[in-house]
Amino acid sequence: MSKVLGVCSALLCTHAAVAANIQTKFEGKFDFSYDTGSESVSWLDKGWGATRFGKNDNKLSVSRAALAGRIDFADSWSFQGVAQYVPDPKTTVGFTEAFLEYSPAAQGYHVSTKLGAFYPKMSLENTGFGWSSPYSYHYSALNAWLGEEIRTIGAELVIKRPARKFRSKYDFSFHGAVFKGNDPAGTLIAWRGLLPHDRQSNLNERVGFAPLYSLQKPQLSKQWQHSDPFHEIDGRFGYYFGAHLEYLKKHSLRVYWYDNNGDPAVLNETIGQYAWDTRFLSVAWKSKLTKQTHLVAQAMSGSTAMGKARGVNNDFHSWFLLLSHKWQDYRFSARFEQSKVIDKDHWVFDPNASDNQALTLHASRAFSERWRAGVEWLYSDSWLSYRYKSGLPYDVKDKVWRATISYQF
Repeated sequence: MSKVLGVCSALLCTHAAVAANIQTKFEGKFDFSYDTGSESVSWLDKGWGATRFGKNDNKLSVSRAALAGRIDFADSWSFQGVAQYVPDPKTTVGFTEAFLEYSPAAQGYHVSTKLGAFYPKMSLENTGFGWSSPYSYHYSALNAWLGEEIRTIGAELVIKRPARKFRSKYDFSFHGAVFKGNDPAGTLIAWRGLLPHDRQSNLNERVGFAPLYSLQKPQLSKQWQHSDPFHEIDGRFGYYFGAHLEYLKKHSLRVYWYDNNGDPAVLNETIGQYAWDTRFLSVAWKSKLTKQTHLVAQAMSGSTAMGKARGVNNDFHSWFLLLSHKWQDYRFSARFEQSKVIDKDHWVFDPNASDNQALTLHASRAFSERWRAGVEWLYSDSWLSYRYKSGLPYDVKDKVWRATISYQF
C-alpha cells in the first residue's frame, strides 16, 4: 500500500508541476460596422457585386467577432488558434487557424516549427489581431484572396538569425513548408476576380460566387458553384519557401514562392472540386519612415489552371501601395491598388479576364486600450468579363462608406 501511495503521490506531483508550467492567454475582438454596400448583390450572396456587402445585406452588423487563444506547454511547445464569427452570407462560426508550435530557446540561430493550419507570413499589411490589418478595415485585394483561399495545412520550418544575438543590423529568417489540402485555391481568381474586402474563410467553409453560364457546359459541368478551398484533391504535396530580411527594425522585406503543386486534371466528383495548379511569387516591403509614418507595399504575380489540357488557364497580377500615419490617438491611411486576371485559354464560352482598381481612405481614433472607432471610404472600379451573360455592364464603379466601432479585450 505504501508503494501505491508513493506512486500516486509522485504522479500527482508530476501533474502539478506540468500544470504549473502551462500558461494560457486569450484575446478577443468585436467589430460593429455600418456599411453602405453596393447596389449589386455581393458575390458571397452569389451575385455580381465587387464588394463584401451588397444590396441584400444588413447595413448594420457585427462584421467580425474573433477569439485568439494560446496555450504554452513545457519544453517550448504551444497551441495557437483563432476562431471567428461572420454574418455573411449566413451566420458562420469556425477556425481560421489552429496549430502546434515548437519554439525552443537558442543562443545563436533560432529554429522553430509549426504543425497544423495557419497563414504563411507573406503579408506586411495583415499583421494585426487575428490576421487583420492595423491600417484599414478593407484588406488589399491580394491579401483578401490569401484570407479566402490560401492556408497552410501541414508543417513549416523557420530558421532565424536574430540581429541582436549576432551584433548585426540585420534580422534574417528562412521559412519553408510542405502542405496538403489547398488544391482548389485559384477558383475565385478565375471566376470572380481579385477584389478588396475584409472577410476571412473558416477552415471548413465553402465560398460561393455568381452563377456561371460556363459551368453548364459539358467541359465544366462537374464543377460545383463554389470554392471549397481547403480540400485535398490529388494526393500531392504543395510547398512554399520564403525569406524575411529586416534592417534595424525599420525596413522589412518578405519574398515568397508558393506552389500548391496541383494536378489540374484531377476531379473529386463527390464535392465537385478540381485540383488547380496555382503558383505565385509574393514580394512585400515595409518602411517605418518615422515612428508614426509607415509605408507598406506588396506585389504578387502568378498563374492558375484547372481541367484536362488546362482548359481554364489564367495569369494574375496584383499590387498595392499603402501610406499610414499615426497622430496622437488617430490613424490616417491611404491605399491604392490594382489587380488583373489574364485569360490565356481558348474556351470562349468561359471568359475569365478581370481588372480592378481601388482606392481606400481610412481615419480612426483610439478612445482607450479597448475601444476604437473609425470611418473608411472604398472606391472600386471593377471590370469583369463574365458579367455580360447576366446582362450587366462589364465595368462597375462602387463607392462604399463604412463606419466601425471595435472593442478588443
